Amino acid sequence: MSCILQSHRLVALIACEGRMIRALEHARVTLSMEVESSPTVLHVYDDNDIRSVLFGTIDGRIGLLDIEKTQSFSKWIIQDNQYTSAISCMDSYKMVQIEHKNVIVGRQDGNIEVYAIDLSDKEASVLLYTTNCNESVTSLCCGIIGEANYDEILVATYTGRIFGLTTQSVERNLNTDSKNYYFTTESVQRISKLKNEIEELQIKVTKEREKYQASTHSYMEEMSAIPLLSIKDSMVQSKQDASYVLTLEVPTAIDNVLLQSNVPVDLLDVEKNSAVVSFSEAEPHNGNFLLATYRCQINTNRLELKIRTIEGQYGTLQAYVTPIIQPKCCQVRLFEIKPLSMHFRVHSIEKKRPFNLLTIKGPFSLAEIHSWVFQCVPEVPEKPQFIDATVLFFESTFLGTHLECNFQKGEAKFASDNISTISIIREFLTKEATKKKIKIDINVVINDDSINHILKLIDPKLQSHAKLSKEISLLDALHELGVNDTETIKALSTEYQNLLEKDKELRAEFSNQPAYLDRLYGITTDLYIDYYKFKGTSVKSKIPKLLTILDNYNYKNLLLFFRPEFETSDSI
Repeated sequence: MSCILQSHRLVALIACEGRMIRALEHARVTLSMEVESSPTVLHVYDDNDIRSVLFGTIDGRIGLLDIEKTQSFSKWIIQDNQYTSAISCMDSYKMVQIEHKNVIVGRQDGNIEVYAIDLSDKEASVLLYTTNCNESVTSLCCGIIGEANYDEILVATYTGRIFGLTTQSVERNLNTDSKNYYFTTESVQRISKLKNEIEELQIKVTKEREKYQASTHSYMEEMSAIPLLSIKDSMVQSKQDASYVLTLEVPTAIDNVLLQSNVPVDLLDVEKNSAVVSFSEAEPHNGNFLLATYRCQINTNRLELKIRTIEGQYGTLQAYVTPIIQPKCCQVRLFEIKPLSMHFRVHSIEKKRPFNLLTIKGPFSLAEIHSWVFQCVPEVPEKPQFIDATVLFFESTFLGTHLECNFQKGEAKFASDNISTISIIREFLTKEATKKKIKIDINVVINDDSINHILKLIDPKLQSHAKLSKEISLLDALHELGVNDTETIKALSTEYQNLLEKDKELRAEFSNQPAYLDRLYGITTDLYIDYYKFKGTSVKSKIPKLLTILDNYNYKNLLLFFRPEFETSDSI
């Protein structure tokens, strides 16, 4: 995107996947602006002779850049608490008679939204209109197109459809007496002509389809060609619920999608997904931890799935997409699950945290160490920067722990407040160096205070989910006793009455987090094993006792189990 600043210079702005927006002048990067999420689209918002640059992100937000004064990210104009689909296109146009131009947004999930915004006040951003076209919006523009004096939004979609959304009221053609629609002679002629054209096209398509079907069954030397389908796929991390959103979109209707993974993953419910899922018996000894089939409804060409990975378990997730076409065919899409899959890139971290340090030295090149980090952590550029030392920062979506990667030719340092993160990196890099037959020296410095720090991060999650599990158990018991009629409910205590009122809300929250408590138990168990592994002690025999403490959770008891030396001190 290009924009002209007040100095009349032509500046090119580039949205980069590494959460950066860069300005180019005369083929040189003159400005780099950090943003919280990967930008997907840029737009010059020109309103009342004031030019501003807006950008859309991969997690569905719209931000404002201040290029003139602070030369950095200014603020979020549109921000949703829940994950929404990536923004694929934007336009600004005065659709309604208000002071400022509206912002019109097209998303990858098919949503088209019209906002009233005020750049001076974030709270003034209001959603005026929304609709969904059931496929990715690739482009949109606004203006007077089909009818004089009526503004429209012209939309182009992934499958090639082009349609318009108009401000013209349907009541314009409504008879106030009979409440029936009426049209002018010109409109009737246009509708009749369109119907005839559609019928002719349908006849042609039917004839060509029958001809093609006949040729596929012919004994002559005729060939059946498998059509080349361009499948649009993405696997984007959702920070709100520590999961990945997997999206598959095909230009034609989807028959079914088979998911296969050679590492353990959890499938989460998605409201937008109407497909019927069935699970096959997994065979972990054969490398199949997940086999799930999604059978799509009629005319479904876009499927959205949610998965949650386990850090330290890395491999490949495969999606076999079968569209409804003849001859029958299937395309495979591969998605890499990295060892630290629940981390995302940030621009800075807290230096005051109790960090553990992993140092690796050896005769490896910059390209080799960069390749190893690229395979280990998400959102790392594929190619290295040829500078003295590369420094990258990451944050965990699940726990909020931090990771710093500092590497160069012959040496790499990794600092994290989570011992399990250090353990995963050491194991992965050791394996990669062994493959390349590169001898490396490894040194690990453990900060014991990081245990207290991590357990404090886990504490509210364990407490809240343990409370939720208890409430669900109480609700199940109340329903088993047949507590349903109004008189019986009134006889219950206030606590149980409030619990029954929140029944649907609590069950929805519980169903949205399958195996969440097991995941927290797993993280705590791994932390315990990794902590003592670095101290040269095997503690696997003590895991049953740890699980018992977790079942009867108390922060002080858990900390004393991790660090028995605190039993005689008051520093808990």
